[in-house]
Amino acid sequence: MMPISSPVAQSVPRLPELLAPAGNFEKLVTAIHYGADAVYLGGKAFSLRARAANFEEDELRRAVAYAHGRGVKVYVTVNIFAHGRDLEPLESYVLLLREIGVDGCIVSDPGVLAIARRLAPELPLHLSTQANVTNAASARFWVEQGGVRRLNLARELGLAEIRDMRAATSAELEVFVHGALCISYSGRCLLSQYFTGRNANQGDCAHPCRYAYAVVEEKRPGQYFPVEEDQRGTYIFNSRDLCLLDRLPLLIAAGVDAIKIEGRIKSAGYVGAVVRLYRLALNWIHQQLFSGQSLVSLALPEVFHKELNKIGTRGQTENFFTATPSSADMLYDRMRFEQRFVPVGIIRAVDPFLIETRHAIAVGDRVEYLGRTIETEAVTVRDIRLEDGTPLHRANPGNKVILQTEPSLATIEPHALLRKEMKLA
Repeated sequence: MMPISSPVAQSVPRLPELLAPAGNFEKLVTAIHYGADAVYLGGKAFSLRARAANFEEDELRRAVAYAHGRGVKVYVTVNIFAHGRDLEPLESYVLLLREIGVDGCIVSDPGVLAIARRLAPELPLHLSTQANVTNAASARFWVEQGGVRRLNLARELGLAEIRDMRAATSAELEVFVHGALCISYSGRCLLSQYFTGRNANQGDCAHPCRYAYAVVEEKRPGQYFPVEEDQRGTYIFNSRDLCLLDRLPLLIAAGVDAIKIEGRIKSAGYVGAVVRLYRLALNWIHQQLFSGQSLVSLALPEVFHKELNKIGTRGQTENFFTATPSSADMLYDRMRFEQRFVPVGIIRAVDPFLIETRHAIAVGDRVEYLGRTIETEAVTVRDIRLEDGTPLHRANPGNKVILQTEPSLATIEPHALLRKEMKLA
């Protein structure tokens, strides 16, 4: 390996932190296994993902201990827009976060920020995308008045604006690069409140932007007219998912400090697959830079795109990265694309080869092992048994089973994922 003191090594930009979602402890473990530098999670209150499993006090302590033991940072979301009733319990919660040693507190409400600064001045404050930082003056305000260390920039910024922000502030800059997009500006939505009584800005969004809609004329009740020609109506608010995988070199060149993946309510299989993809992409970019390649000319090999297409998605958009999104960035006619590949299990032990199933798996199935290289290893399931030795032809979700494959996997690690391709009807 080239010595660190070489001219090329000295000129290689630092990789941004890879920040992964952790909706529960299992997802935290999976994200860390696949290379997350940091995770963000929420407690049972004050988080904008109240429908995620989230963490009780003891689980928070356990999560911080587990992550810190592996050199991974933990940021906790306290990013609701707080009402007066929230303030008293919020104070004890901030003191708890200080006590257990979290690495940062993600906030959006100025009042919450002020409370955190007063009670835990040593606790790093990260500004949520909910605060809608879209310009340098706003960035300077939050840093100078609020003492914010990191800004999670609004998702409505393009590359040129991110560069301008980098030139204007010394604060750390964090950018969402992958995951679901909200129809409202950086997530400030009221549709959920109107339709269901569930307040999105208090963490309880019902995701009405994913509902199907049609037009009804008031004198013709019961007659539904599709906005687009489709008998199911139209998903007029349904955005494609954000994906800036191909833009990682430009984000690194722009001086972004952290790239963030959305998905605290997604499955462990999804979290692991996406974190793995971005970790390997960052590592590949770093290797190219050490060989003297320029960031602006780097293009990821096709194998990364093939892997991306095996991960469940509503399709991909780069959102505002190079231009204002158009109607092509929306999915007007359906909720999601077909998911061809599904996670079938999480490896719990190596000897014997024990998995906890997430999808049905049967003898004869062809499965892929998601390891630490971008190429997956495919094998055929030849034997399935319960832990007591009882043979099965098929294991159902939630079963813990011992597998034998042909050929045997070259390397097996606990917490790694197996997946298979579904046969579409």
